[in-house]
Amino acid sequence: MSNLLKRSFSGLIFVILFISAILYSKESYVILTVIFALISIWEFHKILNFKSIASYIFFGAAAFLLIKRPDSYAVSMILGITIISSSYLIYQLLSKKVISSRDDRAKMGLTIRYLIFSFCFLILIPFQKNQYNPYIILNILILIWINDSFAYLVGKNFGRRKLFKSVSPKKTIEGFLGGLSFSIGTGYLISHYVQDYSTQNWIIIAMIVSVIGTIGDLVESKFKRQANIKDSGNIMPGHGGILDRLDSLLFAAPFVYLYINFII
Repeated sequence: MSNLLKRSFSGLIFVILFISAILYSKESYVILTVIFALISIWEFHKILNFKSIASYIFFGAAAFLLIKRPDSYAVSMILGITIISSSYLIYQLLSKKVISSRDDRAKMGLTIRYLIFSFCFLILIPFQKNQYNPYIILNILILIWINDSFAYLVGKNFGRRKLFKSVSPKKTIEGFLGGLSFSIGTGYLISHYVQDYSTQNWIIIAMIVSVIGTIGDLVESKFKRQANIKDSGNIMPGHGGILDRLDSLLFAAPFVYLYINFII
C-alpha cells in the first residue's frame, strides 16, 4: 500500500471516528476525547523522555472536576494558567528559545499546562449552559481541517517564503495566508447555517482557530525537533501520532473557550 493511500485511509478513519463520536452522544464524545488524551500524554512523555503515571491521574481528576463543575471558579483559574502558559510557549517559539524541561518536576508541569489543561477545554467547548451542542465542536473541527488543507495546498503550489524555517521548513507564509483566508470564508458560511453565534463571531473564531492553531502546530514541531524525532507516534500510518493530528486543535481550544464563554 502506497504512503499516500495509507495516509488517506488512516486520515479518513480518524475523521469518521471523531465525527461519529461527536454526533452520537455527549458520552461518546467525552470518552473518545479522553482516549485521545491518554494516548497524547503517552506520546508527549516519549518526546520529553519522561515516565510517570501521575500525569494520567492528574488528567482524570482535572477532567472529572471540570466536567462536573463547569461553572466553578476552578475553570476560570485553570483557563488563566493555560492562556498564560500558552502565551509563554508562543514567546519561546518566536524568540527561538529552547523550551526547557530539565527535570521530572518541570516535565510534569509542562505536560499539565501544555497538554492536560488543553484537553480539558477541548472536552468543555461543546457544553454550553449545561447543554451539549455537538455542532459547535464539529464546526471548529471543520475550520481546523479547512485551514490545514488549504495551507498545505496553497503552500505547495504557491509557497515561496518560509514561515518558520528553523522549526517547520515546509510551512510557508503563502500557505498560512491561504489557510487563514479559506478558514475565514468557511466561518462566514457556517454562520449562515448555524445560529449559535453571529457572522462576526464565527469569523473571529475562524481567525483564532487558524492563527493559534498554526502556532500550536509549530510549538509541537519545536518539541519534536528538540527531541530529534519526526513524529509523536506511529498509531496513524502516514500521519504519525494522535498528538500530531490534534496539536493545532489542542493549542487553539483554550483560546476558543475563552472567546465563546467570556468575550461573546
